[in-house]
Amino acid sequence: MSTPKKNLNIGMVGYGFMGRAHSNAWRKVTNFFDVPYQPVLKAACARDAVKVQAFADQWGYASVETDWRKLVARRDIDAIDICVPNDLHLEIAVAAAKAGKMILCEKPIARNTAEGLKMCKAVEKAGVLNTVWYNYRRVPAVTLAKNLVAEGRLGKIFHYRANFLQDWTISPDLPQGGTGLWRLDVKAAGSGVTGDLLAHCIDTAIWINGPIKSVSAMTETFIKQRKHTLTGKVEKVGIDDACAFLARFENGALAIFESTRYARGHKAEYTFEINGENASIAWNLHDLHRLQYFNHADESIVRGWRNIHVSDGDQPYMKAWWVPGLQIGYEHSFVHQVADFLEAAAQGKSASPTFREALETTKVCDAVLASAASGRWVTVA
Repeated sequence: MSTPKKNLNIGMVGYGFMGRAHSNAWRKVTNFFDVPYQPVLKAACARDAVKVQAFADQWGYASVETDWRKLVARRDIDAIDICVPNDLHLEIAVAAAKAGKMILCEKPIARNTAEGLKMCKAVEKAGVLNTVWYNYRRVPAVTLAKNLVAEGRLGKIFHYRANFLQDWTISPDLPQGGTGLWRLDVKAAGSGVTGDLLAHCIDTAIWINGPIKSVSAMTETFIKQRKHTLTGKVEKVGIDDACAFLARFENGALAIFESTRYARGHKAEYTFEINGENASIAWNLHDLHRLQYFNHADESIVRGWRNIHVSDGDQPYMKAWWVPGLQIGYEHSFVHQVADFLEAAAQGKSASPTFREALETTKVCDAVLASAASGRWVTVA
């Protein structure tokens, strides 16, 4: 007879794209993973009472709040899941830490390093468990790539290159600000593709290949003015529409990162390739269950890129799902993060990336923006 699981009451702040992704993860995790807690969708919170009630009804939340401060103050909430625009992360996280709540925060941790540092200090002072949702770490093929590098199979790493390409902001008629379009408003987002898309690439790169020590970047804002949804006025656009930067890792590897929302034909193409002295690996979000692997040690007459279908039980996370050969998708990466968070929480630990670990990515983002502004190489703080 199995031991009853302890309930963990979740308070969700936000009901958009990430609110749905996280809610699905909380609901599904115990169906597939033997975790030590039973997540309970206790309350959903957003300013629009009608919309948040509809969200709560659809996903099975027991109650709603329209003020996040009331949610944080509730004694029946154990963990606060922050799924709101970046400018709200700091205030909510600090208040939740003071209230003694576990905190799961969407990426990037904050708009800049200064805000992120305040969040780190708050959770560390309060001693509360915390994590940031860099979910691509938990795609099984990406985790496998991390493991192969950690095992030394690639040998010394020479090159790392990554792209994250989209095309949804090309129209000059697209406004900035408000629901769904806050990513185009620098006051809400902090930056454009650097903090939104490249942050994923940077986090994965640091996780797999270690710290980045310096960068040289260029950015461009192709459409200089857009109508603001909230004011109704045409206002200056402050975000970066595209960014490309060179980087040096502390281990000596060189890197090239590129991201844009102006790559016609690409909706969410995130790729990376790593070249080592012995082998290379490559991954593409559009084919996320496959890892490309080249091993120079193979006999020359059969040497070539292998197409590894990551679906077997001895590959990361896959034993929890289906029989070998059947793949999983994007949403499962969030389930994996919840499973890791709950396992760590039972041991009194925070799941990686913690706020402090995620701050390293924000430091790189800040250095990238500083380099683009100055036209010079910038050392990461």
